[in-house]
Amino acid sequence: MKFKLTSEYKPTGDQPEAIKQLIEGVRHGDKYQTLLGVTGSGKTFTVANVIEKIERPTLVLSHNKTLAAQLYGEFKQFFPNNAVEYFVSYYDYYQPEAYLPVTDTYIEKDLSINEEIEKLRLSATSSLLSGRRDVIVVSSVSCLYGIGNPEDFHSNTISIKQGQTIGRNQFLRQLVESLYSRSEIEFKPGTFRVNGDTIDIYLAYNDLAYRVMFWGDEIEEIESFDPFNNNVIENIKNGIIYPANIFVTTKDRMNKSIRDIQDDLFKQIEYFKSIGKNHEAKRIKDRVEYDLEMIKELGYCSGIENYSRYFDGRKPGTRPFCLLDYFPDDFMAVVDESHVTLPQIRAMFGGDHSRKKNLVEFGFRLPATIDNRPLKFEEFESLANQLLFVSATPADYEFEKCEGVFVEQLIRPTGLLDPEIEVKPSLNQIDDLMEEINERVESKQRTLVTTLTKRMAEELTKYLTRFEIKCRYIHSDIDTLERVEIMDQLRNGTFDVLIGVNLLREGLDLPEVALVAILDADKEGFLRSSRALTQTSGRAARNINGKVIMYADKITNSMKQTIDETTRRREKQLKYNEENGITPKQIIKASRSIMGNYIQKPRRKAYSEPDDLDIAADPIVKYMDKLALEKAIEKTKLSMEKTAKNLDFKEAARLRDEMFALQKLSKNK
Repeated sequence: MKFKLTSEYKPTGDQPEAIKQLIEGVRHGDKYQTLLGVTGSGKTFTVANVIEKIERPTLVLSHNKTLAAQLYGEFKQFFPNNAVEYFVSYYDYYQPEAYLPVTDTYIEKDLSINEEIEKLRLSATSSLLSGRRDVIVVSSVSCLYGIGNPEDFHSNTISIKQGQTIGRNQFLRQLVESLYSRSEIEFKPGTFRVNGDTIDIYLAYNDLAYRVMFWGDEIEEIESFDPFNNNVIENIKNGIIYPANIFVTTKDRMNKSIRDIQDDLFKQIEYFKSIGKNHEAKRIKDRVEYDLEMIKELGYCSGIENYSRYFDGRKPGTRPFCLLDYFPDDFMAVVDESHVTLPQIRAMFGGDHSRKKNLVEFGFRLPATIDNRPLKFEEFESLANQLLFVSATPADYEFEKCEGVFVEQLIRPTGLLDPEIEVKPSLNQIDDLMEEINERVESKQRTLVTTLTKRMAEELTKYLTRFEIKCRYIHSDIDTLERVEIMDQLRNGTFDVLIGVNLLREGLDLPEVALVAILDADKEGFLRSSRALTQTSGRAARNINGKVIMYADKITNSMKQTIDETTRRREKQLKYNEENGITPKQIIKASRSIMGNYIQKPRRKAYSEPDDLDIAADPIVKYMDKLALEKAIEKTKLSMEKTAKNLDFKEAARLRDEMFALQKLSKNK
């Protein structure tokens, strides 16, 4: 089946040319391409059009689960008749195993698996191995962590057809080898039940069940039915049953793996004894022998992923199999918010390796556990056939890989322009700033002021307060929840001016802000680099009267680059608005809530991605039980605190709202 894009919108503005260039690049065989699109320009719609035209299986990679859920929902709407899949970590809660030698503290692995996410993951792998070409998998970076060998997954796939000769008991053994479990009490995904010559199989990856009816050693009839009400959907001639777990393996490989684990255990015990670590030798002996006993009796053990190298048949030091191995060779990968996602991919291996190194050195795990890891960045690059980076602010890596050539998408369907930038001398800058602030206060607009130090932010707040200007400062010394609350108070008009340091650079969605003032703009450095200045200036791009004032005594290279780039974008945006009779309209948004809806939206001629995320978009939240919700609440709270500490307040506010929504759901359970 071919991709078929369904949408009421038509490409407009920069979108037609961006779509054309990206398609040409893919067909030309360019390994790397970059779509530089300003926020609200409809980058997702552009990517959807590219996918439809190139007709290749596509991986859309996002840096967190909530953004992945949002993209999943959008692509499901764009491609309702195609296979749009969702592949994220299936843990509602996960505490990795670790050992802290300084305090002699061992932290045991603790987790809670969400069965609905597991079903969606299996659906993704099943669609990819089915041979379909119309597959889009929206994933977090969890797709780069180790999963089962695709050859084993494929070899454990069961094909059934009407009239097939196969013994009933033989068929039951195949189901067990594909990790389906027999259950006569609770019929749930990944289970089967037997009633004489009739076998019901609840598919692990779909809300569908098969009823296979035997006549002797022949499959007489196959029905698909709804497992919730037992209503027959249709009679089918043939069907495919994919394994119930991604980590499936063959019986021969299982037996060989047990022998290899025993051999490596003996070597590790001898090694510890040779260097005088008898305690560690006993520890590894007890741990692995217990795990082997569990594997022999039950087919699995806690922490079985640490033995994945043996079950996959890999050599020491080789990379694990991951979702990318399930794609055909010509697939395309789209890296959303690439300036954030790529550094996350680059950092994953190091953190995982350092944790597992301690477990091996102190006798908690065999050395093979190190080979159960995420991909290294270089491995990710080599596995990806063609990469499309999507970002409003691409980093140096993207430009380097694309050799400075990128596709632009600067026109917003709302008609809003990038803010005008004005440079003023630093002499008497505070007096001038106060005049500018008072103008905005009269118009009921907000102002952001960015300084170079915390001390200056605090002192400036005190000074402005003396002149009855309602203002607050914000930086890393402020408590987590208070920081998030300050952002809401700014939007609600509790105060008019927010003063900070680098927190104002990126991620803040504040349509009420009409002025961004950058003090000491000519002090070259990280906080005054061209990218930082561009990101800071962008905080005024949501307001129809947006303006940026840089206070400086000279124009640095970074300032010049930012001003020139903003001027270029404004000229292009103005020209487009004039030629198409578009009048920019101010977006009026409700103060942040869990639904994140607009009070009023301007009429759009083209698709632009939503500005706020909705936890309700996550397709698995509604399936969580109370325990899973409580663990998710705790995890979200920790993430919120960490994010706020890193001064990313838009993300912290989103996580706070997500936490409140989860708490509300938990009360209703």
